[in-house]
Amino acid sequence: MPTILIIEDEAKMRRLLELNLGDDGFKTLSAGDAETGLKLLASEPVHLVLTDLKLPGMNGLEFLQAAKQQNHALPVVVMTAFGSVETAVEAMKAGASDYVLKPFSLAEIRMVVHKELDNSRLREENRSLREALGQKYSHPNIVAISPKMQEVLATVERVAPTNSTVLLGGESGVGKDLIARAIHEKSRRASGPFVKINSTAIPENLLESELFGYEKGAFTGATTSKPGKFELADKGTLFLDEIGDVPPAIQVKLLRVLQEREFERLGGMRTIKVDVRLLAATNRDLRAALEEGTFREDLYYRLNVVPIDIPPLREHKEDIPGLANLFLARFAKDSGREEKITGISPAAMQLLTSHYWPGNVRELQNVIERASALAVGTQLEASDIQLDSPRNRTGAASDRFLPDGMTLDQWEDEMIREALKRANGNKSQAARLLGLSRNALRYRLSKIGIDDNETE
Repeated sequence: MPTILIIEDEAKMRRLLELNLGDDGFKTLSAGDAETGLKLLASEPVHLVLTDLKLPGMNGLEFLQAAKQQNHALPVVVMTAFGSVETAVEAMKAGASDYVLKPFSLAEIRMVVHKELDNSRLREENRSLREALGQKYSHPNIVAISPKMQEVLATVERVAPTNSTVLLGGESGVGKDLIARAIHEKSRRASGPFVKINSTAIPENLLESELFGYEKGAFTGATTSKPGKFELADKGTLFLDEIGDVPPAIQVKLLRVLQEREFERLGGMRTIKVDVRLLAATNRDLRAALEEGTFREDLYYRLNVVPIDIPPLREHKEDIPGLANLFLARFAKDSGREEKITGISPAAMQLLTSHYWPGNVRELQNVIERASALAVGTQLEASDIQLDSPRNRTGAASDRFLPDGMTLDQWEDEMIREALKRANGNKSQAARLLGLSRNALRYRLSKIGIDDNETE
């Protein structure tokens, strides 16, 4: 039960308060003067102080100021005579929680004490909650000042301790791999392995053996047996990036692993059981892939247990300064230029925050790395920031939604050409960058006069 310190120079009143508050279940300490009260406060855990303002030696107001120096959050209720309301108001300004006027009823004292203890408890709970929230919605290497990214990290915090499969969605470059790693590091599997595989980085005919392993002699060149990513991730987490590009035959095996936690290696007969949590990511609309028949519906619902959509950088521009400074510090350190590059000029930061960022956080990272390598001054200037066209999708003083001089069709055509350029002419990869189906890209290519069979 809470401990209450009573400071009252009248012995009868002090004893009456001790008995009355003791009957309510409180532990009481008492003193006849402020000096003794301060000694008790320093030696005993106290939850509330009830003190008279008129005391011998140090008065109650002086005691209040000294007590608040010891513990700013300690609730102090002062007692004062009816004619000394001004003194009570002065005590409130000095930090008293409440005051009662003498003569008072014992019922009034009990009511004030209970109220202040409840208020104190609520303040402490709110403080603890704010601290917990501040820790909850943060993670190393992830800048999340904006409400949208705070929401992402809040979901990460809630889902991480579970074994639920998570499907991360979002455009290319938004940081899905960082969110996947955050889920792993906040999970009960954090001490286990975190294994990542990108299905688009591995040829289709090798993806099955990479995921599930193979036995000796399974195919030409298989001179030894090799475990796959699922075996390597046992008791940990497997992050499968670009799940939307997994071929239908492998989708069947993935579904079985998710349902039964078992599989066979390529060319093997032995059933292998694993304890793996699967995190998947895609920059495609898997629901559109369902309608096109390129993605299994049963696998989709197995993967989409907890969906987390990561917003594009243009939708949380509040995070750009923090991200830019994080990348600058990292690259300056790696290049040994910590003492030369100290920051980013306001003009350069304005240029960064006004850019559309079609490549999202990855593009920002590349821009800062390039600027850090080429800058000659002590900070990054606007002239050091080289942005890919189209630049400045919206200017600070412009109400235009599209870049100056561009129509929507022209903007779309430029995005298609930019995607083809980044994909080195690979139409399938360009379609993935644009979040389009192959047929949808073929139609748009015909509109702008590019032969779909043309090699670029």
